[in-house]
Amino acid sequence: MILPLALAWFSFVEAQQSTRLAPNLVYNPSFEEYRECPRKIDALGVLTIVDAWFQPTAGSADYYNVCGSKDCGVPKNKLGIQDAHWGNGFCGIYCSKTDYREYLQTQLKEPLKAGEMYRVSFYVSLSEYSSGSVATIGALFTQERVGDTVRSVLMDKTVRQLAPGVHQTVASYFEPQVVNDYERVLTDTKGWTQVSGTFVAKGGERFMTIGNFYPASQSNVVDLDSLTYLLPGAYYYIDDVSVVCLGCQSETPVSEPDTLPAAVAVHDSLPAVDTLQVGATFVLKNIFFDYDKSTLLQQSYNELLRLLAILKDHPTMRIEIRGHTDGHGSLDYNQRLSENRAKAVVDFLLSKGVDPKRLQYKGFGKTQPIDSNATEEGRARNRRVEFKVIAK
Repeated sequence: MILPLALAWFSFVEAQQSTRLAPNLVYNPSFEEYRECPRKIDALGVLTIVDAWFQPTAGSADYYNVCGSKDCGVPKNKLGIQDAHWGNGFCGIYCSKTDYREYLQTQLKEPLKAGEMYRVSFYVSLSEYSSGSVATIGALFTQERVGDTVRSVLMDKTVRQLAPGVHQTVASYFEPQVVNDYERVLTDTKGWTQVSGTFVAKGGERFMTIGNFYPASQSNVVDLDSLTYLLPGAYYYIDDVSVVCLGCQSETPVSEPDTLPAAVAVHDSLPAVDTLQVGATFVLKNIFFDYDKSTLLQQSYNELLRLLAILKDHPTMRIEIRGHTDGHGSLDYNQRLSENRAKAVVDFLLSKGVDPKRLQYKGFGKTQPIDSNATEEGRARNRRVEFKVIAK
């Protein structure tokens, strides 16, 4: 028996060393980096204070930390009682016994490599205040950001052009690459349960979204006598998220640190202070709208809050928000769309208390492209919102 045990131990150690060599591709994986301590649970709120994480729909994901208020504390908070799986913080989402949904989304440190196998892992704990439990919590990986303004199941909405200016939207359920087994209902309210799995990447996947992508009828909803039924659905805490490439150990490691500095987001940061000169124009690289609409998506809020911080640090600065579109559509249509999108950004800043005298907006339609409209990449660059310093 000695030899088999020795071989088993060697294999275990080898596996542990292999895992250590593979870096976690998730920024802020246990939600320890944040801009401010959480203060309240808002049914219509937006997740903006956790570095590198945001909500892709109108469903209001929540943040908890030991430094939080009574509503948002750890272990006890408004929606349950739970210690962090690791560290001081975690997030929470409805994965629901109804079709109400909340999701968490982040951008990975690097795009996934085609043909490589990745192991995905995160931990969940059911709030004892829930009115039921589900099984089908999973992780979806996409090349582009996915999102919607709804508070229901996140759907894959593909827009097809039937004719010039005529579009049709076809909606279908997303298929997460990693999902908890349907027969394994996630019922633990005392501890944490690991959801994990492996998949082979198609290549270029940059965004990960965590939640329940299935309708209630396909989620294996189970009611438990141990639950208090204070909440209208199945509410889960989420912690310790990991995405590791199983075959990339010999590659150059992803640059550290594992988490982002407090003031840095997943994408490019806003300009340095010494570049904020009168006449300078900067692209807001993380501003997102619904297709052909001027409704700001929640993914935009981190970037807008950084712009808000710049305006706060420079109380005499005045700026112009400038909207641009790609080359599709008529001049008049794109002019209106660009103006409305610029106005949406100004309205957000006004809602946060910025003096109206410091803000103005203008739309340029498709008249000022910065790339070719012949490719999707070029059109994406042309669809942009900028701010210009007009007084300092």
